[in-house]
Amino acid sequence: MPIFRLSLMASAGLAFSSAALAEEDACPHRGDLDAIYCDADKDMVADPPTDPKKFRDPKTLIFAFTPVEDPTVYEKLFQPFMGHLSQCVGRKTVFFAVQSNSAEIEAMRSGRLHIAAFSTGPTNFAVNIAGAVPFAIR
Repeated sequence: MPIFRLSLMASAGLAFSSAALAEEDACPHRGDLDAIYCDADKDMVADPPTDPKKFRDPKTLIFAFTPVEDPTVYEKLFQPFMGHLSQCVGRKTVFFAVQSNSAEIEAMRSGRLHIAAFSTGPTNFAVNIAGAVPFAIR
């Protein structure tokens, strides 16, 4: 099986509500981010909200791997990772089989996806459209 370069992303939605992030008039800088996000510190990713009431704390974390020919194979391969993550954060983690990059990004934008592995092509869309915040690159 060929090895693909992956950018593992943690969704900004894991920590906070993406829809409630930016108050459009109060955001001094967005860069290429969608209008619902703010990048006041100019690090090219969405900033967390300044209002603690806008943070999210999901009981179950949802994980997706970039769309592939048979997502069920990867669901089994990622079970050890998801088990370890669950143990580290003290909450259940489940696999979400996505059918396309667009579906993966939309799920993250809407808060239905918290952690995802994106292939290199859609990474910029995940950051700009879904508020994803990269945390590792392989």
